[in-house]
This record gives sequence, structure tokens and C-alpha cells, in this order.
Amino acid sequence: MGGTTPDIVIGVDLGTTSTKAVAFDVDGDQLAHHSVGYPLNEPQPGYAEQDPYAIYAAVIESVRTVVAEVGRPVAGLSFSSAMHSLIGLDADGNPLTPSVTWADSRAARQAERLRAVPSGLALHRRTGTPVHPMAPLPKLLWYAEQEPTTFGRVAYWAGIKDWVLLRFCDALMTDHSIASATGLMDIHQLAWDEEALGIAGITEEQLPELVPTTRVVHGLTVEAAAATGLPRDTKVVVGAGDGPLANLGLGAVAPGVMACSIGTSGAMRVMVERPGVDPLGGVFCYALTEDRWVVGGAINNGGLVLGWAGRALAPELGEDAEAELLAQAAKAPVGSGGLIMLPYLLSERAPHWSALPRGAYVGLTHGHRRAHLVRAALEGVCQQLALVMASVKAAGNEVREIRASGGFARSRLWRQMLADVLGMPVRFPAGHEGSSYGAALLGMEALGLVTSIDVAADLVEISETARPDPAAAATYASLLPVYAELYDALVPTFTSLRRLAPGLPPEPPPAPPPS
Repeated sequence: MGGTTPDIVIGVDLGTTSTKAVAFDVDGDQLAHHSVGYPLNEPQPGYAEQDPYAIYAAVIESVRTVVAEVGRPVAGLSFSSAMHSLIGLDADGNPLTPSVTWADSRAARQAERLRAVPSGLALHRRTGTPVHPMAPLPKLLWYAEQEPTTFGRVAYWAGIKDWVLLRFCDALMTDHSIASATGLMDIHQLAWDEEALGIAGITEEQLPELVPTTRVVHGLTVEAAAATGLPRDTKVVVGAGDGPLANLGLGAVAPGVMACSIGTSGAMRVMVERPGVDPLGGVFCYALTEDRWVVGGAINNGGLVLGWAGRALAPELGEDAEAELLAQAAKAPVGSGGLIMLPYLLSERAPHWSALPRGAYVGLTHGHRRAHLVRAALEGVCQQLALVMASVKAAGNEVREIRASGGFARSRLWRQMLADVLGMPVRFPAGHEGSSYGAALLGMEALGLVTSIDVAADLVEISETARPDPAAAATYASLLPVYAELYDALVPTFTSLRRLAPGLPPEPPPAPPPS
């Protein structure tokens, strides 16, 4: 850009454990970044919630720090957010509830009731959101049944990004991307779904205004401007969900280019030009722009499985166990000597979309050692992602290229393992910040700084490609059907364990299923 026109956009990503603000110019160069962490509170088994004010404070601090570091005018802010959060607000926009996150499973039984009736799959196909306790729709049912007083006091229901934008811009809005992950919006009509609202027991007036992800809001509140150091006339792009924006940040924007991410959790997503869900409901479909949607599936258990292995299998290694565990896993053979782990430590999402499963080792023998157990855990994560990719393909989508990101990419072993399990080369982009970069790119399009988000494919540089080893890939391909059939085989066991074992959300009183 010539002259003095600002060409910098700050992407602000509201994540599960931290908020990150990153400033980018139109060439894709990162100019400044800052992140602020916050806790994920688990006051009861199955709960996973956060303090909205702590997240807002993290947004303010991260943006203020980046603005100061950049030291010159910015064109605007653009937001990304973890999906599926839910907050109840009073008439003045003040939170009456915590921010209930995607990881919260308290609504497991409400979700199961919905899935058990014919309208459950129809809801999934119409809204793009699997009927699962992660989604706001079952959470609303939980509030109505378990906390009716609070439910009755709530004037508005919103997501965490919606509430932060309310504080920043004094307008209650939600973008089509975040809304497509609520289970409350018809993705084919881009409107709130009447049947879903009826099931939830709320009205359209209790929800934010639906807007495109590229909606530009002109101006900050006095409070937000003063707190961030930005001018009051700073433009704010509403933005989108972190999953679709991660595809954009990886340059995975063309049909057939799949984005894989493994952080705390994991996901496989491919962009498509029209919304739709497979007949069996194995995938989600979330919006990005009017002509770009992502189809895919998320898994609950990604990098956290390695953290669990450190605490459970090698506590003597302390907080720095990761490198040693990976070194041990590298000594075990491909396939872990016939040992399989189902890594369902936090239950699971795709492709079964059930809160029922628990983690399991199968095939354990006297000859297995810690190295085998750790490697089997890593292989289990990759095999679960392979099942998700198979579901994406079964939904009629081509996968011709895979780009991957996330904390797991620091490990050469895990990078190679992923390529071997998926049976395809996996490309690793260099230096970009995933969802925050995707948010910045979307903001640049909305502000007219770039012609299209398609520039992402050219701006993202690939630093490394992991190619599958034929022998390892063959071993994993032979194990995948065994891994897949274990889920169905263990469903009766999972059911019995939930009834008998402690540490699960309390059983709600019986209620008739929705019509």
C-alpha cells in the first residue's frame, strides 16, 4: 500500500487457554505479538468454564501490548474465537453465567436425548452442528432443566466473542461462523432455526444479531479505546470461528486442501463452496464466508494425551517430561507391538459425536514397556484423525493435500507418524500463527486491503514436508480397521462404566424427548 494508508491488521484469537493478538501487514509479515493466559475452571466433574472478565482483560492486555509495539496506525482489529461457548447475559449485557466452553460435558444426557429421536440427525444436517454436549443447544437444555431460575433471568444468550465485541463496540452481534457452531442456526438459510429455538426454549430476540464474518464495525467504545490505546474510530471486523480461520491461516483455502491441527485437541477440516453435512452426520459444517465453508471433525484428545502420559506413566520426569517421553516412544516399533490405545481421556467428538467413550489400552502384554504405552497413545491420536479424514471423504470431499500445524509439530517423531498414519505427505507451513493470521487475512479482505482471502495460499510458505514411509503406512493402514471397530465393541462397556464409575456429571431428572 502506498502513502500513509495503514496496512496493518491485528488478529485477535480468543483461545481455550489464552488470547493472542498478532499484528500482520498485507505481505503476511508478523510485526508484533502478545498472548495472555487464563485458567479453564472445572468446579465439578464434566464442567469446563471460564470467567468472561478474565478473557476480556486478556484481550485488552494483548491488544494494548501489540499496539504499543507496532508503534504506528493500524487499519483495524479482526477477531477469532474458540467455538461453542455459551454465556447468559442480563438486560444490560452483564454475565449471569460463566463462559461454558466446548470442553464442558455437563449436557451429555440432554445431547443423547436429542440424538435418540429422528429430529436429532435432521437438526445436525440443517444446522451443520453435531448434536453433542459441546454445542450450545444441549447446554441451553441443561440450563432450562438444571438451573431454571438462572435460565429465566437471562435476557440474552451469546458466545465469548460476541460478549467481548459488545464491550468493544457496544453492539451484540454474532457472525455466521460462530453461529453455525451453536446448533441454533440453519446453515442453508443463514437464519436462526425455529425448531432448534423451540427445543432450547428461547426466542430469536434473546440471541445476537446474525452478521457476515466480514462485517465492519466503525468505532470503539470509550472504555475499549482508552484501555487498548487505539483511536475511537478504529475499525473492527467481527471475524469468525478459530477452526475455519485456522484453515485460512494455513493457506488451506482451495477445495481438496485439508488442514490438520493438533494442539490440546485436534481437528481435520477442508474448505468447500457450499454448506452440507453427510447423510450419516459424521462431520460438521461451519461457515467462513458466503462462498467458503469448512467440513470436518474435531477430536477432544490431541496433545493433552502426551501430557497425561507424562503425569500417569512418568511422574518422576516432572513438568519437562515431553522430550524424554517422545524419545522413549521413538524406541518402540511402529504399531507399538500390537498395542492400541483409544485416547478418549476427555470423551470424544468426531466421527461418533458421543460423550460416552472412555480411554482404553487394548492388546497389552507382559512384553510391553513404557515406550510402547507412550507410542500407542500418540498413534491413537493420529488414528483418530485418520477416522475423521475418512468421514470427510465419505461425505463426498476430495483430499489431495494436507497442511498441518499445532504444538505437536515440534516433534519430528509425531510429524512423521502423522504422515505414516494418514498415508499422505503432510506439509508444515512456516512461521504463521494459525487462527490469528486467518483473522487478520479475513480482516484485510473486509477492509479492502487484499482482493480476496485466496491470497493466503500464496502468502503461506511451506517449510517442511513429511512423507509417509511405505512400510509404516502399510502397518497403520492394517491397524486402522481394528482401531475403528474397537469403538463399537466397547460401547456396552462404556455404558456400564458411566453407570458404575464416579467422576461424571450427575444424572438429570427424566424428561420427555423433544418432538
